[in-house]
Amino acid sequence: MRVIRLLIRQIGYEQKLYWRNPSSAVFTFVFPLLLLVIFASLNTGVAIRSLGGINYSQYFVPGIAAFGVISACYTNLAIGLCFRRDTGVLKRIRGTPLPPWVFLGGTIGSSLVVSAILVALTTLVGVLFYGVTFPGRWLELVLALVVGAFCFCSIGIAMTVLIRSATASPAIVNGVLFPILFISGTFSPVEPSSIFGRIASVFPVRYFEEAMFAVFDPRGTSAGLEIGPLLPMLAWGVGALIAALRGFRWEPIRR
Repeated sequence: MRVIRLLIRQIGYEQKLYWRNPSSAVFTFVFPLLLLVIFASLNTGVAIRSLGGINYSQYFVPGIAAFGVISACYTNLAIGLCFRRDTGVLKRIRGTPLPPWVFLGGTIGSSLVVSAILVALTTLVGVLFYGVTFPGRWLELVLALVVGAFCFCSIGIAMTVLIRSATASPAIVNGVLFPILFISGTFSPVEPSSIFGRIASVFPVRYFEEAMFAVFDPRGTSAGLEIGPLLPMLAWGVGALIAALRGFRWEPIRR
């Protein structure tokens, strides 16, 4: 119980730090919602023939929800840890009695809180303004979010091993992410047999998109869990976690 209380306290501390930086916090929420409003408004009434004629917003909302989770668990985590490392914050934390795993657990837990809020907001906007229906697959939704958060948090921490300078971290993190988002079908469907679809099948973004769409797909049933897209995400998460544990640095990288 003492360990659990310590972890919860660290998550609360990370949340205070997050919300005390309003420019970063607002951008994290505004950017996915802005994309949702722009793309959903431009494609109002558009039916996607390759998916049985479902409304574009029904496809796009789970995709933008997945993008919000990726932003919170991968983008913000990787960039934030790089800046903390280069400014000496991680080195000072490492010298305190706080267990390292509690610090990382608090950082990841804070990202999970932000992810949950983002998914709730994007779903609410989609349902209220763009006619999106949520079939009530709560168990599938929670499972997809937990596996997706684990995968992209692990990748975010692992990215800090590759990034040698905090000032370069935004360009590197976003430069890697956005091309994969486009070819993975985040903003519009991509044929899996196409060259871009085959490239996207290597990365976990596509599988997270598929898992989230399966939750919102009105043609599906609640008879069972779709574990197919979750397995590649688990594999990526475990591999990234091993790389992070082996290469994570608490001190600035000497150049």
